[in-house]
Amino acid sequence: QVQLAESGGGLVQAGGSLTLSCAASGRTFSDYAMGWFRQAPGKGRECVGCINWSGGSAYYADSVKGRFTISRDNAKNMMSLQMTSLKPEDTAVYYCAVALGAVRFTVSGYPYWGQGTQVTVSS
Repeated sequence: QVQLAESGGGLVQAGGSLTLSCAASGRTFSDYAMGWFRQAPGKGRECVGCINWSGGSAYYADSVKGRFTISRDNAKNMMSLQMTSLKPEDTAVYYCAVALGAVRFTVSGYPYWGQGTQVTVSS
C-alpha cells in the first residue's frame, strides 16, 4: 500500500517562509517523478512544481518560480518544498503526489496522493 504523508504546514505572515515535507512509504519511489500540488478554497488543484526521479530536474509553476524550491532524498523516501517570500495567494492545502513514471504536470498524471497540509499566509 502506497502512503504519502505531508507535514510542515501552518500559519505564516506574508513574506515569511515554510518548508513542507512529504514522507513516502510502501514502495521504492526513486524511479518515479514526484510533485507538489495545491488547492485553494473554491479552486481546482494546481501543480506547484514537480521533480524527476533523480532530483536533477525540477519544474515550477510561474506563480512560484524563484520563491519555491523542490528537493528529494531518495535514500529516505522524502520530498521537500521550501517556500519563501510567501504571499496571501499561496494560501491553500498542499499535497504531495507520486507519478508512476516521468514528470507530469496535471492531476491525472499522479495516481498516489497524500492527505494534504494547510498553509495559510496572512497579510
